[in-house]
Amino acid sequence: MAKNFVVIGCGRFGRAIATTLYKLGNDVLAIDSNEEIIQNIAGDVTKAVTSQIDEQVLREIGVPNCDVAIVSMGSDIESSVITTLLLKEMKIPYIVCKASTEIHEKILYKIGADRVVSPERDSGIKIAKNLVSDNVLDKIDLDPDYAIFELITPKPWIGKSLIELNVRKEYNLNVVAIKKDDDFVITPNPEEPLKENDIILLLGEKKNLKYFEQKIDIKTI
Repeated sequence: MAKNFVVIGCGRFGRAIATTLYKLGNDVLAIDSNEEIIQNIAGDVTKAVTSQIDEQVLREIGVPNCDVAIVSMGSDIESSVITTLLLKEMKIPYIVCKASTEIHEKILYKIGADRVVSPERDSGIKIAKNLVSDNVLDKIDLDPDYAIFELITPKPWIGKSLIELNVRKEYNLNVVAIKKDDDFVITPNPEEPLKENDIILLLGEKKNLKYFEQKIDIKTI
C-alpha cells in the first residue's frame, strides 16, 4: 500500500531517499529552500516545492497529511530542530531526522524525533563493527513497512558490480548510495566492482529483509 512521505532538505542524502521512495510507488513531497535543487528533483517525485521553513506554508502544501517525514538538513542545526518541532505539532506519525553531530542527535531525540541517522558519521562505526562481528547489517526504520539497510560489502559481493548482482531483481531492494572511502556516491557506477569496505545503503520493504539475510547468510545488528 502506497504511503505519503515528505522529505525536507533534498541534498544528496535527502534526494536519494525521496527518489527511491517514489520509484517504489509512494507519494513523495520534496521540499528545499534551493530552487535549483527542486528543479532537478521535480521529475523524480510526486511534488517538489521551493520553500523556507514556515508553518503556514507547510500546512498549505499538505505536510500534515503525510505518514512519514524525513528531515535531511544535517548541517543546518537550527532549521533542523525548528522543522522537527513543527512536524511534531502537526502530529506526523513518524519522523526521521539526519544529524550532523552527537549533540544535534540528542536534541532531535529530545524534541520527539522517532529515528535519527548520520550516514557520514556512522560509516566508520560500521567498519569497526565489521572487524569484530559477522553482523554487518544495520537497519534504519523509515516507517513500519520501509527501512534503509546499511551494510559493508558481503564477501560474496566483493569484486562484483551492481549489474552482476542485480539487487533489485534478486532481493527487491534498491541501492540508494555507496560510501567509498570518504566519498558518498548517490548514483554509483553500476559497472564498478564493489570493494571490501564499501558501505552500501539499500532501501526497501522490511518483509524482504529476511530473504536477504538468508540469501547472503548474515544477521542484522
